[in-house]
Parts: sequence; C-alpha cells; structure tokens
Amino acid sequence: MLDIAFAKPALPKAGALVLPLAEGAALTGLAATLDAAMEGGLTRALEAAAFKGKKGQSATFWAPHAGITKLVVMGMGESPDAEKTGGSMIPLISGEAAAMVATDGLSAEQAASLAMGAALRSYRFDRYRTKEKAEDKPKLAKLTIGTAEAAAAKAAFAPMKAVVEGVFLTRDLVSEPANILTPVEFADRLKGLEKLGLDVEVLGPKEMKKLGFGALLGVAQGSINEPRMVVMKWHGSGRKKMDKPLCFIGKGVTFDTGGISIKPASGMEDMKWDMAGAGTVAGLMAALAGRKTRADVIGIVGLVENMPGHNAQRPGDVVTSASGQTIEVINTDAEGRLVLADVIHYAIEKFDPKFMVDLATLTGAIIVALGHEHAGLFANDEELAARITAAGNSVGEAAWRMPLGEAYDKQIKSDIADMKNVGGGRAGGSITAACFIQRFVQGYPWAHLDIAGTAWATKDSPTTPKGASAYGVRMLDRLVADHYEG
Repeated sequence: MLDIAFAKPALPKAGALVLPLAEGAALTGLAATLDAAMEGGLTRALEAAAFKGKKGQSATFWAPHAGITKLVVMGMGESPDAEKTGGSMIPLISGEAAAMVATDGLSAEQAASLAMGAALRSYRFDRYRTKEKAEDKPKLAKLTIGTAEAAAAKAAFAPMKAVVEGVFLTRDLVSEPANILTPVEFADRLKGLEKLGLDVEVLGPKEMKKLGFGALLGVAQGSINEPRMVVMKWHGSGRKKMDKPLCFIGKGVTFDTGGISIKPASGMEDMKWDMAGAGTVAGLMAALAGRKTRADVIGIVGLVENMPGHNAQRPGDVVTSASGQTIEVINTDAEGRLVLADVIHYAIEKFDPKFMVDLATLTGAIIVALGHEHAGLFANDEELAARITAAGNSVGEAAWRMPLGEAYDKQIKSDIADMKNVGGGRAGGSITAACFIQRFVQGYPWAHLDIAGTAWATKDSPTTPKGASAYGVRMLDRLVADHYEG
C-alpha cells in the first residue's frame, strides 16, 4: 500500500507538488506561497493553460521551482469531491518517487478522504509480471498530505486505511488465477486474518457432509480440488456472548466452467472471479476487524470449484440441501445458488443472525438488466434494503432494487423435487435466482446482492484501476458503521 503521511504544508525540496483547486478559487496557502516564489509565474501559467478549476481539469508544469520536479494543478469543480480528486491525481504523479499534496481550504476529514482516494487508486496487481521494464512501473512510494490539521487528518484516516486494506485484500483474491487460488488456498489465506483478531474456522468435506451440505458438495464433486467453508467471527460488542450478530455470506466459486452444462470457451477465463462475493466478504471482515468495529459480525464463505470431471454433477440430479429441501439440478451452471443455500442454512442454525446479506456473481441476467453501473439488490426487508442502498450511494457503489414475488417463484417449481435450480428460461433469470435463495432464509431479514456486473472493472475510474473492483467492501462497512455500532 502507498505510504501516506500527514504534515504541515510546505514547499517540497524534491519530487512533485499537487495543488487541488476549487473552480474559480483564488490561490491561497501553499499555492500562493509558490506563486510568490515564482514571482507570479504560477498565475501566468494557469492563465496560459486556460485553467479554471473545473472538475476533472488538470494542468501539469515541469520543474516550476527549485527542487520541485513536477507541479500538477487539479480542478475540483464547484462541489469538491476530495476522494475522487485524490484518486485522479495518482496517474499524473505515479512517475515521481514522492509527492506533496496541498489541501489548503479542505477540512481534516476531506484531507483524509483525499488520502483514501489516492490509496485506493494506487492499487496494482503485478506479482506475475516478471519482465516488466523499470520505466513502466509506478515509482510513487510516498505521498505527503499537507494540511494545517495534520494530527486530526491522520486520526480521521486511520479507519479509512483499514478499509483500504480490506479492499486490497479483496482485489488480490479476485485477481488471482484459479490454478493458484483453489478453495484450499483461499481458506488458508483467510486463516491468516486471525492476526487481526478474527476467529477463523475452516470446515472441509467431512464436516460439511455431517452437516448435510448436499447442495454445496454436489457442486464440488466434479473437481479434484476439495471444497471448504470458512467462518470468520468478529466479537466487537464486548458482550460475553454474541447476540444476533450481523451476517455476511459470500459465494466462492474459485473457477466456474459451468460443469456438465459447460460454458462457451470465449471469455471463460473471467470465471476465475466467480468467487468475488467470497472475496468481498473476506475484505469486509478484514476492514471491520482492522478498524475494530464495535459490532458482532459473522462472515461465511462457501468455496468450491465447478468442473466437468468424471464424478461431476449431472443435469437432472436431485440433491438434498442442509435445510432438508430437495433440489432438482436442471443446469449445473446455476451452481452459486446451491452453494449459498447450504451456507445460509448453516448461518441461521448456528448464529441466529440479526440479518443476512449475501453477495454473489450470480447471474449474467443482472448484467443484461443493469449493465456494469449497479449491482442488483433483492431483499425481504424494507429497512435493510434502504440502508444498503444509502450506504452504497455514499461510497459510490450503487445498487438497484429488484423485485421478488410469487409469479417469479413459481418458475422454479419442480415436477420431482421441492424446487429446481433455474426458472423456465432466460427471462427474469436474476430474479428467479434470488427467489431460489429466498427459499432458504426462513423469514430472517435478508438481502442478496448480485454483483456479476460490478465485481470487475473493465476500465479505470478515479478510485478503481481496471481489474478487481472489490465492490461491496466499502458499502457494507458503511452499513455497519452507520447503523449497527453500539
């Protein structure tokens, strides 16, 4: 992670200087100091560049003053968004070893948000690049946020840093190739979260068989890589016993071929991130533990690989879930909901949660409906749905409420079992999938986030470089922070 420090603003003796300016704002603070040192040169340069401070506008000047190798002036618009500004500046200064950002006019909280944006954008997954040229690698190692309220900004950044670290964990997991991140390897990495104070329990096939996990184990049976379920507990309330903990559940299909109902070859490599729901839950638990949330929280992930092996599940098979409900497997590529069915039942029986939120790259249908701009949100509880939506909007992770209902639920009625795992066709596929999951929640407050369209970014944005987005980590951290910390 980028080394970020907070200090009183001062002209750097070396490296880059970044000056964020609101639209139409006069030069003040460090910007005014630099302009005076340049005998009005900064004012003249900005006029020559037609810089007005509009949002998204930037102007770069090389070696403007002794020691400063690069000056970047960032427009923040009329309504400054410090976080996006912090993220947007990273590509402009990544070639410098160090940089100072002057945050004159911003509060301590805004200065911390700018730092968070910069940290989020600085992420890079490059562990398998063995021949990358030195000049192609980012050089920025240290970023100093210059603010008159350095101590307050540093304190405000501390919990944000924990969230960034959770985001980075999720991005790392989702970026890994499937030959590396098997269910066993995934579980081993999550055991490492015990250093943050999490209690981590790993269940293997024997334990899950005893629990009656016929749905999850049916998905896994075609692969030589054994499945795992990982339970992560954070006891933040300080009470002797957990009472109605918050519960987050993730689909962790570490690679999805579709099984016997095999997917087309084109684009199948993307199915390495069919475990993004589990990755998000892992990052969320790391973030909550890292900032020491005062809530009791459970994170559970079901980890399997869906392969067309000699023992693979067949279309037409009937499996018995941990809840005792039977499922006719019409399509083996509708496997994530089978994993969630058993994990959700376990969460209810074991923890009696206050609510459950599951995350899954569940359906291509949600991408058809919402594209890559929103996750699909399904819920049986109005308050929970509203809180998730608001939390997502506040951190730039949008979710759109989708319907549930009897007409959709009827589509998964089976002729020979309690239900089938897909509806009658392509129409409403994300909804019938959610209806399937709802059959296992036993009336508990529940929300389902279908993140198939938001788990992977196909282009850069201010705080998310192209690749694994870690969608949901910040949203659900904010949900907990805003409503469930006593």
